Amino acid sequence: MTDSERQTVRLLERVILELLERRGPEATICPSEAARAMHAQGNDGWRSLMEPARHAARRLATAGMVEITQGGLPVEPSKARGPIRIRRAR
Repeated sequence: MTDSERQTVRLLERVILELLERRGPEATICPSEAARAMHAQGNDGWRSLMEPARHAARRLATAGMVEITQGGLPVEPSKARGPIRIRRAR
């Protein structure tokens, strides 16, 4: 991972935490919300930030700050495949 990619992931970590802070304690967000928040233009460029957003969510989950869920249930970050949601750690 390049320094630029690491910086993007760290920024996305902050965005994820900020988005969760603005929501209720039980709320979840989609990684796409963080990607869209980072991408200022109104086009589809946010899609290139999806994998970095998922990576940021995995890092936060590993640090115990958030949980990654599928179907409303927590999943092991490294095993999550397909659509995920992110919520505050419980």
